Amino acid sequence: MNSEAPLDVERGHRYFSAACFNETWKWLDKPHRSGTDDEQMIACAYASLYHWMQRPDYSPREMSVAYWLMSRVFASTSDPPKALHYAEKCLEISESLTPFYRGYALEALARACRLLEDRDRAEAACAKATALLDEIEKADERQLLATDLATLQATSPEAT
Repeated sequence: MNSEAPLDVERGHRYFSAACFNETWKWLDKPHRSGTDDEQMIACAYASLYHWMQRPDYSPREMSVAYWLMSRVFASTSDPPKALHYAEKCLEISESLTPFYRGYALEALARACRLLEDRDRAEAACAKATALLDEIEKADERQLLATDLATLQATSPEAT
């Protein structure tokens, strides 16, 4: 007879969705990643997405953040097609969300398009995201997006 307590699956998904998201950020923030580091970062991002998808409170807002993270991960590993794929998913799901989430979806699209050397589309997405800044009510959210847009505009495509 098994004496172990049953696993609370919902609690597990709640824990791992956030834990894997935060772990992915540790990899993104690491200045010099190896190929193995990149593989682990990608695995963490997919794990976060999976666990979010299993949660009963998974809403378009969480989907937007999860797809944005996937796009950023693939942009940082120089995989433009996958970065674009997740940026477009993020943009689609974010249409009904607040300007903060729509702005970040456009930021992801601009980043992916820069890597694909689609300058016109990247600049258009960046301009749309910048236009949304004034609509973001929370100052800290507005500053986060403004900072990311500024770094995107100031860096070469390879540095995204």
